[in-house]
Amino acid sequence: MGRRNTFAGPYLDRAAHLRQDPAWFDDALADQGSRVAVVWNSRSLITAADPPRAALVDLSLLPPDLRTGDSLILLGRFSGQPCFVLEMDTLEPPHWLPEPRFEDLRTIAPRLPADDAGLLSYARAMVSWRRFHRFCGRCGAPTLPSRAGHTLICTAASCRHEQFPRIDPAIIVLVSDNDRALLGRQASWPPGRYSTIAGFVEPGESLEDAVAREVDEETGVSVDRIEYFSSQPWPFPASLMLGFTAHAVSTEIHRRDRELEDARWFTRAQIAEGGALLPPTQSISFSLIEQWFDSDGGPTLRERTAGQTPR
Repeated sequence: MGRRNTFAGPYLDRAAHLRQDPAWFDDALADQGSRVAVVWNSRSLITAADPPRAALVDLSLLPPDLRTGDSLILLGRFSGQPCFVLEMDTLEPPHWLPEPRFEDLRTIAPRLPADDAGLLSYARAMVSWRRFHRFCGRCGAPTLPSRAGHTLICTAASCRHEQFPRIDPAIIVLVSDNDRALLGRQASWPPGRYSTIAGFVEPGESLEDAVAREVDEETGVSVDRIEYFSSQPWPFPASLMLGFTAHAVSTEIHRRDRELEDARWFTRAQIAEGGALLPPTQSISFSLIEQWFDSDGGPTLRERTAGQTPR
C-alpha cells in the first residue's frame, strides 16, 4: 500500500453488491442503527467537538418523507453500520438537527480523522453527481434513482437511459530540474500562492501525454522522465487527481495559454524562506512539493516552513 492522501483510503465497505438488492436496501432504511451524513448547500455536517468529527445522524431523526430511496444514497457500511448521504438545499439548515454545524469540506478536512474526511468526500461527490444529472442527457426527461442511489434512470418510456456516477481525471505534476521546482499561480488564488501544474485529461489522451501537454501549454517547459506519484479523490465537484513527477528538459518559461497569472522556478531555499504560499497541506499538490523538497536529505519542508508566511 502506497501513500494515503486526504480523502483516500479504505475508510468504509462500499458494499457495492448490496446496491442490487432492493430488500437489503429497504431493511437498511428500517434499521435503527443506520446513519446519515447530511450535506447542506455543499457543506458537510460535523460535530462541535474539538477536534471535530463527521456528524452522522441516526436515520430515525430524519422526517419520514426523507427516509426513502428517492432522497437517500447508500454509501456503504461505515464502522459496521449502513451509512447514507442526504442532500438538503433549503435556505436554512434543517431544523430537525439538534446542533447543526455545517462546514466547507476543503477547509475542515485537515482537522478531521482520515476516515471521516474520506467518508464526507465520498458523500459530497455523490450528491454533486445527482444534482447535476436530474434530467436525462439523451432526451431531457426527469431521472429517478435506482440501485440504492447509484444509478439514475430516465423516466421516459421511450428512452430509459441509465446514468452512473462519473469522475473527471486530472493530472497534477511536480516538474523539477533537480534543484528547482516549477510552480504556477492562478489570478483567483490568495496573494503569493503557488502550486504545481495541473489540468484535465482530454479524450483520446494518455495520462503521460496529458502531463507533457499541460506543462507545455501553461509554462512552455518540455519534460521527460514522467513518473506516477499517487492519486487523490477531489470532490469539488468530481475530480480524481493523478499525481506525477517529471524532469525538465527545458527551463525557459512561456505562458502559452495564459491560464496562469504567473509561473516561476523556486529553489528549496526560496520556499523555506517563505517565497511562496504553498497549497493546503491536505492537497496532493502539497505532497508533491513536500516529496521533492525533502529528497535532498536536509530539514523537511514542514520543519523549515512551520509558522512562516510568504514574503
